[in-house]
Amino acid sequence: MLPVQIQESPHYLSSSLVLGLRHQQQSNHAKLKGAVGESCTGHLSTWPAHLSSQIVPQRRKPHSPTENKIHGCGEEFSSSVSKPRFLEQLETYLRKELQSLDPSKPNAQELKLQAYQEVFEYFIEDFKTYKPLLSAIKNEYDITLAYLRDQIRTLEPLKAMVVTVSEQCNQKILALREDERAEIKALKQEKVQLLKRIDQLRENQLGLQAQLARMQEDLAHQYLLYRDEADSRKLLISEINEMRFLEDDLKHLQTQAVAVEDPVKMKLALKVAREDLTRLQVELNCMKADYGEVVPRRDFTALEKNHKEALAKKATLQKDFDQLKEEYDTLLDIHKQVSDQRDKVSTQLEHIKGRLTPRPQWQKCAEVVSGGDDRWHLLSEGLSSDQLVDVLLAEIGGKDIREKEFFDGLGKGDAVPVYLRYEGTIKNLKLKKIEIVDKIKDIWKEKVPADQQKGERRSLDEFFHEYLQKKHADSASKWAYSIQEGCRLYRDDDFINLFFNILTGKVDEGVYHGQIHLISHLLKELMHSDSSEKGSLSKEKFRQALSRAFPLKNQEQIEELIQAAESQQGHLEDLNTINYEVLFSEFAEDQVGNFLTLLRKQATAEKQKYLAALTKELGSRMEVKVADLRTAFQSIDPTVDPQTVERYICLAFQMEKEDLEQAAPVDVNSAMQRLLAADVKRTGPGPKED
Repeated sequence: MLPVQIQESPHYLSSSLVLGLRHQQQSNHAKLKGAVGESCTGHLSTWPAHLSSQIVPQRRKPHSPTENKIHGCGEEFSSSVSKPRFLEQLETYLRKELQSLDPSKPNAQELKLQAYQEVFEYFIEDFKTYKPLLSAIKNEYDITLAYLRDQIRTLEPLKAMVVTVSEQCNQKILALREDERAEIKALKQEKVQLLKRIDQLRENQLGLQAQLARMQEDLAHQYLLYRDEADSRKLLISEINEMRFLEDDLKHLQTQAVAVEDPVKMKLALKVAREDLTRLQVELNCMKADYGEVVPRRDFTALEKNHKEALAKKATLQKDFDQLKEEYDTLLDIHKQVSDQRDKVSTQLEHIKGRLTPRPQWQKCAEVVSGGDDRWHLLSEGLSSDQLVDVLLAEIGGKDIREKEFFDGLGKGDAVPVYLRYEGTIKNLKLKKIEIVDKIKDIWKEKVPADQQKGERRSLDEFFHEYLQKKHADSASKWAYSIQEGCRLYRDDDFINLFFNILTGKVDEGVYHGQIHLISHLLKELMHSDSSEKGSLSKEKFRQALSRAFPLKNQEQIEELIQAAESQQGHLEDLNTINYEVLFSEFAEDQVGNFLTLLRKQATAEKQKYLAALTKELGSRMEVKVADLRTAFQSIDPTVDPQTVERYICLAFQMEKEDLEQAAPVDVNSAMQRLLAADVKRTGPGPKED
């Protein structure tokens, strides 16, 4: 370890380490003094400064003749002048220390530096005149070395972290490659299927082209027949006309021959007839040459009609094929989803089967409970399995909760709640949990319209006293003490516990109304999304409704609510549908489902997180003013409206809005406890959230 000056580096060494280093330094000084001798202390030598005093000789480059001469002179002068004894002893000690070091060890460099430091310290101790300057130089070097070691120790975990992150990235890359390999394989298979389908379509296209070629050949043949028939008809008509003309000419010539038989005219008529025949033959040949390849319009129209029908039929077949392919792909996706859901349900079923246990025979408990069957029947009548476990644990632990037949009145003092003011003994009605829940529901049912009618919210203990006086005038105290005892007994129920905390003043009544508003808001959003009014939604629509109802919840919280809703559905046939009416209905013995319980827990956690951010914004101050609390609310919740902020501040300071200007600072912890017991929630995203 390197010696460090204690007075210059208090931030780097502890007290024990300082003492250890100081002891080691003193021992090293003693060792060095013993090696070099005490007689050299404080004496300076006239040893020339230009002469070399290397401990380990170094290899030199060849010099010029002049340099050799100078060097030779120096050597001669060095040989003539002896080296100081103090310097020789220091070099001898340093050489001995360096030779004893093993360069293969990992800390060889530090040990080597320590040897040099020990020699330098002894050198400083002997030269009193330069000791302050040399000590300052040494201290600065020691501080710098200590700082650099701290930096190295700080960077070593980063190096290990870089190696770990590199390995994780390589593993992720390999996993991605495996996924891509599977996806590429699936795409290749799909490509092969599509190529086969393309070949099949090409074969169908070639067949249609062959049919079209055959139809064109048949059309050409029919056209030739029609053309020959038309030409024959035209020739026949021409011949008939010529014969008719010849017949008329012959009749005329016969008439003339009968009248005057003139051979010259007969020859001239024959010549003219032959010329007409030649001309007609030439015209006939021209017509055959010009109209030999012409298709009749009637046949062309018929062929064009057949071609259009074939194209339309092909388009229809292609459309049907595309539709069938799309339906096939959809069926494949549905099949995959159903397979995944089937595997998931099978896994859940196996897991549930592994956890199921046979229903306990509670009648056996009558053998171990004092009082026998009659007392056990009295204790277990109308209770669920969970409540029976509580009763059994109470009996085993020696609790005599249900055995308490009478209560002692708390008196009529001002410190006693108004509904418990009674002197004497009161009979225990031994109310069941379902009776307490029904009574609490009836109290809330009557309190809300009563407060709306009066225009102000009265405290729950006063209304509870009026309610009992109204419903049970003769036995109001019995009901009050029995309900309070039942609330204390069944405090594990969230609904009963909330009522009891509001009744005793631990929680503000706004928390209950906030939960009711939260549940009703979600129910309205789900009913609005249910266009069919069947009381159920698909899983995707249910997720969208949750996101709209609670825009501040993250995706993880939404998925937890969906899982709680699925676990509460029971045995439903459609796994992709969530019956939201089941989520808001009460089970046997008024037990609330997992969905609403999780929703309330998330709301409580969000309120605690909101108040934690408020506490962090207030900092380390012990007391808070109205202006500081208002600024903190606006800082952590920029979208909150001023009326809500004023209401929160009134809750924190426990005073009306008009008295806030003269309000004295309050303790931060007290203000946070009051806000935690009230209906406080975030209205918008924070300053660093999207």
